[in-house]
Amino acid sequence: MILERLSHWADRTPDNAFVVTAERSFSYGQVYSLSRKFASLLRDRGIGTGDHVALISGNCAAFLVAWFGINAVGAVAVCLNDQLRGDSIDYLVGQSDSRHIVADQEWISSKRKDLRESRSALACIPIDDDAFLEQLSAYPEGEVVAAAPHDICTILYTSGTTGRPKGVMCAHGGYAATGAHSARILELDATDRIFVYLPLYHTNPQTYAVMSALTVGASLGLRRRFSATSFFEDAKVLQATGCTFVGTVLAILAARYPEPVRNHQMRFSIGGGTTAELARTIEERFGFKVHELYGMTEVGGWVSGSTACDHKLGANGRVRPDMQVQIVDETDNPVPAGERGEIVVRPLEPNRILLGYYNKPDELAKASRNFWFHTGDVGSIDADGYLYFHGRTKELIRRGGEMISPQEIEGRVLKIPGIKDCAIVGVADPIMGEEVKAVIVTDQDFDLGEVRRQLADQIPSYMLPRFVERVGVIPRTQTEKILRRELQYVDGRVIDLTQETKGRGSQ
Repeated sequence: MILERLSHWADRTPDNAFVVTAERSFSYGQVYSLSRKFASLLRDRGIGTGDHVALISGNCAAFLVAWFGINAVGAVAVCLNDQLRGDSIDYLVGQSDSRHIVADQEWISSKRKDLRESRSALACIPIDDDAFLEQLSAYPEGEVVAAAPHDICTILYTSGTTGRPKGVMCAHGGYAATGAHSARILELDATDRIFVYLPLYHTNPQTYAVMSALTVGASLGLRRRFSATSFFEDAKVLQATGCTFVGTVLAILAARYPEPVRNHQMRFSIGGGTTAELARTIEERFGFKVHELYGMTEVGGWVSGSTACDHKLGANGRVRPDMQVQIVDETDNPVPAGERGEIVVRPLEPNRILLGYYNKPDELAKASRNFWFHTGDVGSIDADGYLYFHGRTKELIRRGGEMISPQEIEGRVLKIPGIKDCAIVGVADPIMGEEVKAVIVTDQDFDLGEVRRQLADQIPSYMLPRFVERVGVIPRTQTEKILRRELQYVDGRVIDLTQETKGRGSQ
């Protein structure tokens, strides 16, 4: 179904820009042609309907060509975080049953060596815009396998409280529906260009940007990564009319630019994780609307959102017409308007939310009670029908839009010589939303700076603990569950590892 939208615009407006980077522009006709050529390359490699292909790359036009090409042969794109390393990336490539790897040269050079056993033997296709796209010129435009709404389009991994990420199986129909509703609340048309700097492996730019652009024939302005320093200059160069966001980005921009910045064409931003105060600051200082959503990968991207006209600061908008949302108590009974409880979701139309967790049916069973998907998030719905998000009941740490499993880090910390016990918790931060804090039990002469140093080559930088505290014992319940709420503070007992800590840590 994604290829149907791409084909539509390639036929109707083939010369209109679809993907614009700092170096060049790619039209709808070019991207569709290149995607079909990549499909031919994959067929030559034995990839076909139902096969899983790991896609590991930073933001570039080639990522989109590869994604569309994978779907064009009827295969599933397993979109993986290109910053993962060690057994984290090895586990995901294996758990997803990927038969082939498509990756950029940066990942191939620095992280492919982290794959073990059978994963290390998987064939790999390097993709970088110039050499890769030039290579495709030798291939014919392959036929596109028709996709049904219930067919799996991607597998996107999201962290879980068990410590190992879960692969969310996302349907073609869900992508198409979320793109259409994103375009609706943003009032997009073909003249819009969406600034994409968040990683393309994430559901945020995939559904809020790529799919909404494909709905109306709009274009994407790609940057490799977010830069606060050059954000508005990049937006101007790309001629962007809007962007997607996570709350951290808006907080960083507000801190970086204390004075109004209006010399740009931006009129909207779409995402989640703001507050009423922050949204007001962004709108007044920079002049573009903040469309706050509530959602997650499992529910097809988002289930409620604000339009330009129907807009209440601090709220996550109204529920989409193809979704149903309730706030329930611990017994799954609905609570009155305004009261807090768990946010639960179910679709009113088919193929909107996850098809399941790949190879983990028990995880879906845990999250699906009484025919509702339980998000594990706390929310409320006011008398006017606006949804509010109040926090997460799960133990996951949300840092800068990334979901981090405490258990995954704890397992690694406990392997560091000299550490006897540990707990990982999230602590509030005005910029990142949450920061990672490590609470450890060690011998007195242990250098606390070793925590970050020992983990640096094992996990992505965004997962590294910023704060560390040495304690005599980790507080636990009688059933040995860590009492994390008792550790979620930063005071004089806590060391900031991003500052100069040598000498202080061993006192």
